[in-house]
Formats: sequence, structure tokens, C-alpha cells
Amino acid sequence: MKADRLLSILLLLQARGRLTGRELAERLEVSGRTVHRDMEALGAAGVPVFALRGARGGWQLDEDWRTRVPGLDEAELRALLMAQPRVIGDPRLAAAAQRALGKLMAALPVGLRERAASIRQRLYVDATGWRASTENFRLLPIVQDAIARDRKLAIRYWRADREREERSCVERVVDPLGLVAKGSTWYLVAGTANGFRTFRVSRMESAVLLDSPCERPPQFDLEEYWKSSTKQFQQGWQRYQATLRLEPRAAKWVRMWCAASPVADGESPSAEADEGPGSDWITLEVQFEHEEQPCFVILGLGSRVDGIEPASLRERAAAELAAVFARRRSSEPAG
Repeated sequence: MKADRLLSILLLLQARGRLTGRELAERLEVSGRTVHRDMEALGAAGVPVFALRGARGGWQLDEDWRTRVPGLDEAELRALLMAQPRVIGDPRLAAAAQRALGKLMAALPVGLRERAASIRQRLYVDATGWRASTENFRLLPIVQDAIARDRKLAIRYWRADREREERSCVERVVDPLGLVAKGSTWYLVAGTANGFRTFRVSRMESAVLLDSPCERPPQFDLEEYWKSSTKQFQQGWQRYQATLRLEPRAAKWVRMWCAASPVADGESPSAEADEGPGSDWITLEVQFEHEEQPCFVILGLGSRVDGIEPASLRERAAAELAAVFARRRSSEPAG
């Protein structure tokens, strides 16, 4: 609807300050000509919107003009409540989110407030997970403050050295550009002397807010950077490929844990079903992050898996089993 699009334009301009016609067209998924007509419609309706020419130009609202955001409808309220709280692991952040939600609830009309209370009774978020989390959110509020205030940040950071299989603590002065929450892990994207870098917040030993203003690139897009850097990171993983022959149920488990594909004609039609003894085994090519993992899988699954390739994998698994039996024999009392 055109009315919804006009409201979206107002909210975008209020939030971003100035946007080009191309940026508005991309965000609204319309043509540049449609954006121009919408701007004319806003101007005719008395909204003080104007265009600035030049390299840094674009559409902009008068600085003294603001519009009230319309009230939430039930679908919007439900989506907001169901998405909150996500990725909150620090008690202070959770408390702040709870206060904000309480203010929102107080501002709602009686009917929606009762509906919101009903929705909240039907949602519980357990942020602890099944496995113990090693994430430390102690410094997250300082990082958030630096980003909000556009201030430089001095950090001491534990960097992983993959070649030496150890960690080293380094000191950096960075320009905080944004935060990314991936699962229960928070990452700081920052500008450094060597370009953009990503820092895991839980690996920060210390963080100090500096008086110097942050140097923020004018065209930096956090979402675009994250997607690009994540793709490069995944492509750069050193993967270890192994060919395993598995009992059908064990093949299911391996497919849940790792990226795996059947070897040509090696997978039977019954591979996806819970079959008993006597079923044809399945041959898979499995991608592991490093060579320790396939050995761990073979030893863990025992008689339900064979390591086929590479030969060094079979030899390593056999050597591990031999070492276990040798240790047990040496610990037995002499008869």
C-alpha cells in the first residue's frame, strides 16, 4: 500500500537523517521514479521533505519536524514479544530489556496490554543452553557505550594462534563500528590500523573508553560487512575430509554433526529409516574441521563405523585403541 510506503519513508528518514533516492528505492523495493512520486506526495501533504544536491546529497526531513510512530497492532506486538529477549546473557542487559518492555507494556491500550500479558505467559527463554557457556559478557556494556557514543576503545584481547595452537594477549586501540550477536556470542566489528577486524567480546581481557572520537567510514554497512567476512571465514576454514562406512543409524548421527554426502551408489534407500541389524551400511564423505575430529568419531561410534580413507586415519584409530588396551594391561595387578 502507498500509505504504508510513505510511512516507511518517514521512519527511515527520521532514523537515518538523509538517504539517497537509490537507497530508498532499494530498501522499499520500488523504482527510483516511484520514490520521487512519493516525495512529491509527502510534500503536497505538508511534510517538510527536501532534496540536497551533490555527492553527499539525498532526501532529508526538516530537523525540527518529527512524527509520532503509530501504535502497534496485534501482529506487530506478538512478533516483538516473541523475539524478546533473544541473545541476552548478561544480568544487567536482561534487566535493562525488562525495564524497556515494562515501559512499552504501560504505554499500550488496555486491550493490547492484556493480550501482551497473555503472550508473555506463553513464552519462556532459557538462555543457558544444554552445554555450559564460556561466554563472558562482563565488558559488553562498555563496548556498547563506545559504539553509542562513537568513541575509541582500548582493548586487551586474547587472540588465538592456530598454527601454534595457543593464545596470546594483544593490545589494540580500535574504532568501534558495530556489534553482532551470533547465537549467544557477541562480536565487535571495529576499524584498526590494518583495516576492519572482528573481536569476540568474551575474549576481551579489558576495555577502556577513550576520549578520542571514533573514525567511522561514511559508507560502512555493518550487515554487508558481516555477511562478506563470514563467507570469507567459512571459505578459509582448513577442512579435513574422510570417507567413512557407517551403520545406518550412525550415519544419521554423523549427518547431524557434520557436512556429509553419500559416495556414489553407497547409500541404500533405507538410509533415512531406523533399520535394525542386517541393513546395508552407508558410505559417506564427511567434512571435518581438523584431523582430530574423525578419529574422535570413529572411537566414539566403535563397531558402528569403519574408517576407509585416508589410510592414516585407520592407522591412527588403531594406534589409539592399542594404546588404550596397553594401558589397561599395564594397570592390571600381576597374577
